[in-house]
Amino acid sequence: MSNSSTSVQTIQGETSKASSSFAERVLYIRLPCNPIFPIGAIYLADHLHKCFPSISQKILDLAALPIFDVEQVLLKTIDSFQPSILVFSWRDIQIYAPVDGRGGNPLQNSFEVFYAKNPFKKIRGALGGLRLMSSHYSELWRNQKLIRQGMHHARKHCKHAQGVIGGGAVSVFYEQLGRSLPKGTIISVGEGEKLLEKLIRKDEIKKERCFVVGEEPRHGLIHEQPSSSSKTACNYEYIRSIWPEMNWYLEGGDFFLGVQTKRGCPHNCCYCVYTVVEGKKVRVNPIDEVVAEMRQLYDLGARSFWFTDAQFIPAKRYIEDAKLLLRKIKSEGLRDIRWAAYIRADNLDLELAELMVETGMNYFEIGITSGSQELVRKMRMGYNLRNVLENCKLLSNAGFKDHVSVNYSFNVIDERPETIRQTIAYHRQLEKIFGEDKVEPSIFFIGLQPHTHLEQYGFDKGLIRPGYNPMSMMPWTARKLLWNPEPMGSIFGNICLKAFDQDPNNFGKTVFNLLEKDYGIAPLEDALRAPLKGEGALATAFN
Repeated sequence: MSNSSTSVQTIQGETSKASSSFAERVLYIRLPCNPIFPIGAIYLADHLHKCFPSISQKILDLAALPIFDVEQVLLKTIDSFQPSILVFSWRDIQIYAPVDGRGGNPLQNSFEVFYAKNPFKKIRGALGGLRLMSSHYSELWRNQKLIRQGMHHARKHCKHAQGVIGGGAVSVFYEQLGRSLPKGTIISVGEGEKLLEKLIRKDEIKKERCFVVGEEPRHGLIHEQPSSSSKTACNYEYIRSIWPEMNWYLEGGDFFLGVQTKRGCPHNCCYCVYTVVEGKKVRVNPIDEVVAEMRQLYDLGARSFWFTDAQFIPAKRYIEDAKLLLRKIKSEGLRDIRWAAYIRADNLDLELAELMVETGMNYFEIGITSGSQELVRKMRMGYNLRNVLENCKLLSNAGFKDHVSVNYSFNVIDERPETIRQTIAYHRQLEKIFGEDKVEPSIFFIGLQPHTHLEQYGFDKGLIRPGYNPMSMMPWTARKLLWNPEPMGSIFGNICLKAFDQDPNNFGKTVFNLLEKDYGIAPLEDALRAPLKGEGALATAFN
C-alpha cells in the first residue's frame, strides 16, 4: 500500500480554488440509535472539507442526547445553522437480536409466543412482543417525523434546502423507505462521498448509487459497485470544530472509536449484505493515513479503537497489509492502546498473530455461524474450520488471553442433530484453546434481510413470498424474518426458552450446555469434514 497524500492534496488544491463559490451549508444529523461513534457522518464531513475547505458544516449527533430532547435540539440547530443540505444518517432498523434491546429481548419474546407450552409464558411473550412492536414502530415513525420536520423547518430559512438520507439501515431497506419519506429526498445507498461532492458542485447525480423519493430506484441499485477513491487521514481538529459533542465519546473512556482501514468484502455469505452495500472489491486505505488518523485520536486521549472494516483481514492476500499496518502502529509508539475488530481467523499466520497481541488486540469477534464445515460450505462462507482452529492456537500461543466472541447462527440452512453435535465439538475445542471463561458464544437467529442469497433461498423454498415487508414486526411476518424454520425451529425455540429460565446472564453458554445434554458431542474430525454428497440441490438453489 502506498501513501496517496500527495495526489489527494493536488486534487484538494484544485477544488479549493473554486470552493469560495460554494455557499452551501451542510448539516449532518445522526438519527437516534445506540451511541456508537458516528464514523459515517465524520468521514463524509471530512471528505467535503478536503474538497471544499471553505464550506460550512456541522454534525448533530442525536444518539448522544436524551430521547425527549432530540426534536427540540434538531429544530434549534436548524434555526441557528440554517443549512441548505441536510444529511440524515439512519443506522438501525431491524431489531432481531439475542440480547435486551430497545424494547426488551426480541428473541425471548418471540420464542415465548411461538414455542412456550405454559400459557402464562405465552401471555408474557405476547405482552413483551407488543412492547417491542410499539418501540419498533415508534422509532420508525419518530425518525421519519424528524426527517420531515427537519426538512420543513430548514426550508423556512432556505427555500430550496435539499434532504439526503443514508446509513446502514437505509442501504438495506431503501426500497421500503422510498415509499414513506418526503418526496424529493435523495436516498443514498452505500457510500455517500461522491454523491455529496456532486450535489455541492451541482453536477448530475444519476450515475451515483442513489435515487430521488417519488421516482423508482434503478433495478438492482444495491448491486452496483461503488466507485473507488483515495482515503486520507480524517482531520479531527476540523471535526472537533464542527462537532463539539465529540468530547462526550472521548471523556467516557469506554467507547471504542472507529477507524476504517479498508472498504468492501469479497465473500458471498448467504445472509450478509456487506458485500452488496460496500461492494466486493476490497479497497485498502494507505497505512500512513490510517495511523495518522489514529495518532490524532490518541493525542486527544483515545486508547480504544475499533477497526470498522467489514472484515479486518478479508482474505489471505490482505495478511501482509495487516502486518504492515500493525508494524506501523508499533513504530508510531501507540503502545498502550487496545483494539478490536471482526476477524476471519482463517487468514492469519504466526507473525500476524504475534503482532496482533503486541499491538493491543484485546477482543475480537469471529462469525463462524456454525461449527459444521458442511453447513459453512452451504452458507457460502468460504472458510475452512480446521484453519480457524489452527490459527486460534497461534493467537493463544502468541499470548492472547482476552475475550473471544464467537457468533453462531443456528438453523440457517439444513441444520439437524448431526450438525448440532459437530458445532458443540467445535466450540468445546475453541474453549480448550483460549480457556472456557474467555470464549463467549453469541447465539443469533438470522434476521432475514433483502438482497441476500438467503432471501432468494426463502423464495425458492416457499418460506417467504415476493412482496413481503422486511421492516414489518407483525407476528405473521416476524416469525418468518426471525429465521428459525422447521423441522428444527421448535427444538431450538424450546432450548432457548430453557436457557432464558436457567441463566439468562449466560445465555449462550447455557444453550450449548443444554444442546450437549440432549444431543451429545460428535468427534471433532466430523465437524471439520464437509462431504459433498447431497449438496447439489441446495447449492443450485443459490445459482
